[in-house]
Amino acid sequence: MLHAKYRWTQLPYDEEAARRLAGQLNISPLLASLLVTREMESPEKAELFLRGSLADQHDPMLLSGMKEAVPRIRRAVENGERILIYGDYDADGVSSTTLMIYLMRHLGATYDYYIPHRTKEGYGLHIPVLEHYHKKGFTLIVTVDTGISAVEQVAYANAVGMDVIVTDHHEPPAVLPEAYALINPKLPYCTYPFKGLAGVGVAYKLAQALLGEDTPIAWTELAALGTIADLMPLTGENRMIVKSGLASMERSAFPGMTALLGTSGWSSGEVTSTAVAFGLAPRINASGRMSHANRAVALLTAENMEEAEAIAEELDVLNKERQIIVEDMVQEALQQLESQEQSEGLPDVIVVAGEGWNAGVVGIVASKLLERYYRPTIVLGIHPETGECKGSARSIPGFDIYEALTDCADLLDHFGGHPSAAGMSLSRERLEEFGRRLNAFAAGRLTPEHFVPVLETDLTCSLKDITLQAIEQLQQLAPFGMANTCPRLLLRGLKLLECRQMGKDGKHLKLILGQNGKTVEAVAFGKGELAPLLSEEARIDIVAEASVNEWNGSRKPQLMIQDLAVSHLQVFDYRGSRNPSQLLEELRGKLDKLPACGSGASAVIVNEGSAFFHTLDLKETPIWVYDKNVGVRPGNELAQTAGIHAASTLFVLELPDAPESWTGMVSAFTGLERIYMLHSLRAPQERIEPPSRDHFKLVYSLIYRGAGQGLPEEELLAALVKRTGWSKRMVEMALGVFEELGFIIRASGMIRIHPSPSKQALETSSRYRELGLLAEIEQMLQYGRVPEITEWMLTHIQGAS
Repeated sequence: MLHAKYRWTQLPYDEEAARRLAGQLNISPLLASLLVTREMESPEKAELFLRGSLADQHDPMLLSGMKEAVPRIRRAVENGERILIYGDYDADGVSSTTLMIYLMRHLGATYDYYIPHRTKEGYGLHIPVLEHYHKKGFTLIVTVDTGISAVEQVAYANAVGMDVIVTDHHEPPAVLPEAYALINPKLPYCTYPFKGLAGVGVAYKLAQALLGEDTPIAWTELAALGTIADLMPLTGENRMIVKSGLASMERSAFPGMTALLGTSGWSSGEVTSTAVAFGLAPRINASGRMSHANRAVALLTAENMEEAEAIAEELDVLNKERQIIVEDMVQEALQQLESQEQSEGLPDVIVVAGEGWNAGVVGIVASKLLERYYRPTIVLGIHPETGECKGSARSIPGFDIYEALTDCADLLDHFGGHPSAAGMSLSRERLEEFGRRLNAFAAGRLTPEHFVPVLETDLTCSLKDITLQAIEQLQQLAPFGMANTCPRLLLRGLKLLECRQMGKDGKHLKLILGQNGKTVEAVAFGKGELAPLLSEEARIDIVAEASVNEWNGSRKPQLMIQDLAVSHLQVFDYRGSRNPSQLLEELRGKLDKLPACGSGASAVIVNEGSAFFHTLDLKETPIWVYDKNVGVRPGNELAQTAGIHAASTLFVLELPDAPESWTGMVSAFTGLERIYMLHSLRAPQERIEPPSRDHFKLVYSLIYRGAGQGLPEEELLAALVKRTGWSKRMVEMALGVFEELGFIIRASGMIRIHPSPSKQALETSSRYRELGLLAEIEQMLQYGRVPEITEWMLTHIQGAS
């Protein structure tokens, strides 16, 4: 058995609505089904989703504040006023700032831009910066991706005669700045139809309001970059903007965009949202995290390829440095949490802080810890001299981290963000109280169900549905991202035909899966550690995304596994190991580190008086011994304390001598999920065979002829082994059957035929029946293939239950 990482749920599905939509739009039933599960059951909605373009965008003038902002910017341009673009240091802020720079150039404005240093200044507007630009004669400030919480800063600007136009998309606070214009679709009084714009999306709408149809298509590249990087929903207007931007990137008008694509591994062809999310965005963000975001702006505004390629390489180096720092911080954070978990238990909301931690990467570290523990997580870097803590939060569905920070506002110097991600700063002295208050706030809102990650699946299908044609149809739903994920398909009962680890340190899995004669390759990134938990020909359930694998001109379907599970008992073959002690420790060490093993305990089973008691270090392991009467019983105090139902993993170090022991053991261990066969293989001369009447008749006739007057038992045994080809052990058990039936008499080391045996059928002998069962058990457990053993075990378990 292998536990899934997520709890799988399936989106609501209306088969009749899907059938109707397929006919109305002349699309495949598969595509129609996916549209319906995404709440686009009407032809109008579905058509707009599939075919929508920039022509279908909303009028930018519908955004509140736009009617005030547009004439003010035009007046500033006409009068030669100095305009300051004030941006943010993340990829959305960099994209927004860059787009606004191109807008100002297009308008012929006199402008400059400013992005604060992430670690030295922090997020948002800063009065010293405004003061500096006021002295230089700037009279208009246009913020991008920031400003909605800048009440004091805007008040300062107003007081010195600077107008501020705020363009932002973050959650508005209760008290808003008194800016010349506030443009944010999330403002409670804004009636703009689409609320999911990124900061760069709002900036793009401002450009549209000023330029109308003259807005360059190429600027959607910048809007797509920021929208994807900031994890905004790829639905509605965002979908139209991102589709246009990705298409434009293939022959980008920006040397910096082409150079960055090249650095991240793209050479030509289609640019996907995945390429932006995992190739471009991290490198843009690395600029603000590790150096200054101005370098990323310089890249996106570069006018020649030579300059662009140089900066792109620079950002690539910064990104590699960032990865090393993140890994070091994650390890330090894990040490803190492991210590806390042992002493106090893991809190509902995780708060970790470290002196000297790079504040530029705390958000990434928070994301990695959330992925591991699936709890709202805040990671803060503490300045060693000032004690100022700057941090970032990531949350889980159902827990609004922005609301939680608002509840702790009196402890914070600054905060802002979304329900799922936020940033904050506070003093070191308030850290402990901050953690306590957050968890007090969470106590009434988080339940155990919140801590179980959910993976929504779109459809249940089989391998025969995974065709090239079907996958190409699914691509009509792209670009994929937040709120429009790549279709997740649920496939059950696939046979594992091949499993191997691949990549550096075997980090990934490559599987070949079969079902009803069809085979498909599947890849599971980051799941290489699960290889030891997948037994030969296991029946696997998976949630996967379908893609096309292209290699040397060949195209074939491929599944990208998001999660997997095995719902049946698994058997693992390590029979005949030369060093079972070392192997046992290795296997236990691996299993203890894998959440997919579940929470059950491991145990070993041996025969009473086994040599393993003396040769293996089993002091910390529950030991069970075979018992002919009850199947199995505790062999040490650990087993007695834990109880038999706690064991989910069983290491079989020896096979029993009696069949009742095995069948009793199987029915006793009710919670078994996996069995590791570590027993030694019997020598051929000890093998027993399933008994038959003809074989026993032959043996009896040999005994009758050779031991009519009596023979020494050892002499008779040697003669029978030679004449029958049976093992000595088999012959001894056969003699036991004859003795039980009264056919022979054993006494003083001698065996002779009974002079007047009663007529009894072989089947009436309990030893004969026992021999048959034992032969079956040994035949299977000694020589059977793993799939055969697994099937046999499952049959026995079902029979026992």
